[in-house]
Parts: sequence; structure tokens; C-alpha cells
Amino acid sequence: MGTFSIWHWLIVLVVVLVLFGGRGKIPSLMGDVAKGIKSFKSNMKDEGASAESSKLEEDTTSTTATTAAREDETAKS
Repeated sequence: MGTFSIWHWLIVLVVVLVLFGGRGKIPSLMGDVAKGIKSFKSNMKDEGASAESSKLEEDTTSTTATTAAREDETAKS
């Protein structure tokens, strides 16, 4: 099993079961931490998508303003 003996893996398994298993306060706390991490990741994805869409809106707005300015100059000529 790699560089770790069976005892190392048993200790890791016990620690994971204590933190994430059972019905005590520690497992519920670790579950809340996991939910917080998932929420953070999903919000970061949403923020990235909204940043891209706002950048697209800014580009569209500046293009529209430039086009309107050109039309005004053409109409004045």
C-alpha cells in the first residue's frame, strides 16, 4: 500500500469516521464546512459568469455608443 503501512491507513480511516461519521457535533460541523465550501465554489462560478456577461454588456454598450456617434457625425455632414 505505497509508503504507508496498514496501521497508518487504519488511523486515517478512524479520523475520517470520527469527523464525518456518527451523529455527534463534530460530524455535523464538518458537514456544514463541506456545504460552505460547495456554496463558495458555486458562487465563484456564478460570479465568473456574471463578470463575463457584464463585460459583454459593456462591450455592447460601447459599440452601440460608438455607432451612434458615427451616425450623428454622418448626419451632420
